[in-house]
Amino acid sequence: MTEYVEVTRRDGAARLGTLRLADPFQFPALVGKRSAGDSGFLSHEGINDGARPHPVLEDAGSEWVADRAVPEGEDSAVTILPHRGFPGGTPGEVQSAFAVDYPAVDYPSAAVVTPDTAGDLGADVYVLSNAQALAGHAAAFVAGVVRTREAIPADTALYLPGVATPGNVATLVYAGIDLVDVDRAVLAGSQGRYLTVDGERDLAELEELPCACPACQRPPAEFDREACAAHNVNALGAALATVRERIRAGRLRDYVEGQARHENWHTAAFRRLDQQYAYLEQRTPVLRQATMAAATDDAIRRVEIQRFAERVTTRYRNRFSNPLVLVPCSARKPYSESQSHGQFHDAIQFRGHTVSITSPIGVVPQELELTYPAQHYDAVVTGEWSETEIDFVADVLAAYLRRNEYPRIVAHVPADYRPIVDRAVAAIDREPDVEFTVADHPTTSASLANLASTLSSELKYAKRERQVNTLRAVADYQFGEGAGDAIFEDVRISSRYPKLRAHDADGEQLAALVPNYGVLAFTLAGARRWVESDAPTKVVEIDDFVPHGNVLAPGVVAASDEIRVGDEVVVRGPSAFGVGRAEMSGPEMVESTRGVAAAVRHVAER
Repeated sequence: MTEYVEVTRRDGAARLGTLRLADPFQFPALVGKRSAGDSGFLSHEGINDGARPHPVLEDAGSEWVADRAVPEGEDSAVTILPHRGFPGGTPGEVQSAFAVDYPAVDYPSAAVVTPDTAGDLGADVYVLSNAQALAGHAAAFVAGVVRTREAIPADTALYLPGVATPGNVATLVYAGIDLVDVDRAVLAGSQGRYLTVDGERDLAELEELPCACPACQRPPAEFDREACAAHNVNALGAALATVRERIRAGRLRDYVEGQARHENWHTAAFRRLDQQYAYLEQRTPVLRQATMAAATDDAIRRVEIQRFAERVTTRYRNRFSNPLVLVPCSARKPYSESQSHGQFHDAIQFRGHTVSITSPIGVVPQELELTYPAQHYDAVVTGEWSETEIDFVADVLAAYLRRNEYPRIVAHVPADYRPIVDRAVAAIDREPDVEFTVADHPTTSASLANLASTLSSELKYAKRERQVNTLRAVADYQFGEGAGDAIFEDVRISSRYPKLRAHDADGEQLAALVPNYGVLAFTLAGARRWVESDAPTKVVEIDDFVPHGNVLAPGVVAASDEIRVGDEVVVRGPSAFGVGRAEMSGPEMVESTRGVAAAVRHVAER
């Protein structure tokens, strides 16, 4: 735990925060040693102020050279305590035998670690000493960063020295790195290598300078290696500023997915990170405002996609007795507001349960069409499915059909969707008959007439049934299997979709559906019913105080491990009972000493 690091925004493993020194600054950031601040290339007139590293590091020295005294330290710098760094490949027994016992100090400090020696050492910043062995090797990089990040406290910063370039810094931050330096960028410049976000070029090969930074405002013939180093620093600073903006917008993954293509190890690294589902899922918000770009097959492996598919196929339960009607998705979100789905609705008329088939989401029951990310993604429409898309969507549909049994299946889908339906049906134990109703295109008069005729003998389900089942389905998705029935037994519904509100038998409001995210927000009465029911709950236990507005991390006594950023949570303690939204994951709430743990919407004294 630390007094000097405060995380304010999270985008997967990437974080935006403040290093609270005497002169605070935001991270992810460029840092450097104090002694380098006024010499060499850093004084070059061509370096943008925004690209200059923060000269905050004070290195007490390596104990491989000599015994080092613990310095006095100060609040204006991060003191790297006396250390022994281990290069990549050092045997574990050697690391154990020569490990340093870091003293407890009352000023900002850093400990030098490897993935094998990382742990809660009482420091504010952790420096990976084997960084050079990790860079360029995707498997080693991901494994090393993940192991280190999970071993150190959540509210500490991770520094990867000597590795950052304009091309890789987005990938580094996406993996969980908070602090980097300019050493590699400067070295490359001194060797005549010109760095950009899409790779590097030999300076001698450039006929013109593809940059408008101050260092590049001279003819190529006069552009020496000192100026090249200054440009590289500018490019790195600009790339890091882009990364911070992407984190603020909640869209770093979109950026990394495209930008990392310029070097194979960057692409391999983010694909390896996708395989670290537990690591990323704990750190990825359950909802956000930003539109999620789904432009490649890699998008299917995103946490948000995998989490939605997992919840739909393990938590959601169909409560309608009508036939299943499979329809294609639409470009407009939510689907029900699109012209095509309006036409489907006119033909179906609530005589069937509509489920949309879509890439990369999988399947979306009509009750969850608002729920993040079902109305927040933007896919590239080519009219053709890749084999990866077909495999994933067919697997999700098969899992959905195994969990939900229907009296009939009607597939109102175009020809390119049919292999998905056929593959999914063939994969389940029972092989129900599927009635295909599209003659040529789903929205032609003939196709819509076929759909209406196929369902003509079915009874419509009532408006109240539709409304209650929507709230119950969202509750199952949001809180866990069975939550919908446990919380919304014997309720009345007011307002119109999508602004549904649930009330108890006495008319007291329990919850409201939030249209922007498709999730439930509880009142105090609803939160009490939630914790008193058999539904899975997400609880933040606080100390003996009554919160007003926010609960800060130091006030948290315990929290459910399942809590993620954006989750609806109950906040309770000896003196208060409230409900609100999580601003940290449950484990982070318990580990952190700074920052907002939960935003409290309603609270009452006990």
